[in-house]
Amino acid sequence: MVSADAARTVVGIIGNLISLFLFLSPVPTFVKIWKKGSVEQYSPVPYLATLINCMAWTLYGLPIVHPNSTLVWTINGSGTIIEVVYIILFFIYSDKKKRLMVVLVVALEIIFIGVLTLLVLTLAHTHTKRSLIVGIVSIAFNIMMYASPLTVMKLVITTKSVEYMPFFLSFASFANGVAWTAYALIRFDPFITIPNGLGTVFSLAQLILYATYYKSTQRQIAERKGREVNLSEVTIDDDPKKTASRATHNGHA
Repeated sequence: MVSADAARTVVGIIGNLISLFLFLSPVPTFVKIWKKGSVEQYSPVPYLATLINCMAWTLYGLPIVHPNSTLVWTINGSGTIIEVVYIILFFIYSDKKKRLMVVLVVALEIIFIGVLTLLVLTLAHTHTKRSLIVGIVSIAFNIMMYASPLTVMKLVITTKSVEYMPFFLSFASFANGVAWTAYALIRFDPFITIPNGLGTVFSLAQLILYATYYKSTQRQIAERKGREVNLSEVTIDDDPKKTASRATHNGHA
């Protein structure tokens, strides 16, 4: 008979692997941004929300706050580093308005986590109190992380296109929510169960939306490429030198 602790450890390791996949899932998006040299209509909100979520859960999982949570702080510490890289890339390829917004939000997030850490360690003197305070804050940020792609859903519904709602991010969020909900239910931890349960629902809604508008997105992309090809042909035809060259060639034919 497998003990609850052993089962929880196994599920936690699986959850860590899925979380790592979640954190790395935006890589194709940033490769596209790098090639185009612009973030276009992509939003920084999911990455900013994930950053503060990871910082809060790293604090929650530390032994001085919530003992025996190594699997929590290690993966979220890694996630913090990964999200910082994404935000730097987003900053590089954004316009001035988006850059200012990113800098302000990151500064506020760092200040908030710093103040929270200071207050918890100086005013709360037991693991129970520290876990309660940081856990409540982490729940809020975890829900925010899962809900952040919903900011793009209005654009998706309006344009009937999922071009700017990355599929891998939504899928990884769904798998991550399922894994960590299972982890929290084995030895019930409400601070992990509540946000990840809600996150599973949010992510499922995104996947349903993606399936709904996938075909219309492909049609729009094909039509746009068709217009670009036609425009390219018109530009060539309007070139006086090439027109004269064709006229000369036809005259000698």
